[in-house]
Amino acid sequence: MPKVGVEELRRRQLIAATIESIHDVGFAATTLQSISRRAGVSSGLVAHYFRDKNGLLEATLRSLASDLSASIVTKLRHARTPRARLEAVISGLLAPEQFEPRIARVWLAFWGQLTHSPGLKRVQHVYEQRLLSNLRYALRSLLPGEEAERQAIALAAMIDGLWLRAALSRDTPQAEQSQRLCIEFVDTLLRRERLPCPAA
Repeated sequence: MPKVGVEELRRRQLIAATIESIHDVGFAATTLQSISRRAGVSSGLVAHYFRDKNGLLEATLRSLASDLSASIVTKLRHARTPRARLEAVISGLLAPEQFEPRIARVWLAFWGQLTHSPGLKRVQHVYEQRLLSNLRYALRSLLPGEEAERQAIALAAMIDGLWLRAALSRDTPQAEQSQRLCIEFVDTLLRRERLPCPAA
């Protein structure tokens, strides 16, 4: 495992403090001062690493997205078939830890700010494109080209919708149920694709 330098450790510490602040007091009340107090450093040091609050928030969202992508990559290493790749992406995005209130509240806070921040929007766009790329890659081996593209978008929307419903309501399916719904959707697509075309 590569050694992590002092600068990188400090960045991670400040990102962790930002996540805790957003969870505890909300997005608007999270300031460089509140983050620096949590991290036990000066506001000037926070600005040294991230320039300003926007730079720190973008780095925090990028870190959350990178952690999620890394967990999916780990699952994909064990996937040997296109369908198994789909299951790996689904199980990564709808893993139990993604339903935890702390993580859900922070993601929701960022989602609520996307239309107000071009920087956050750019980070989110990169993350969404990576997700769609993983889904398209697996679906192209199972469905015709244009159909694979359409269904990748539909499946991504379904995953986002299930997660969002869980984040906003206590009366929601848990991780395993959400994963099962998505996998059933995939299996329905594949069964439909194997059906013969009806006679004209």
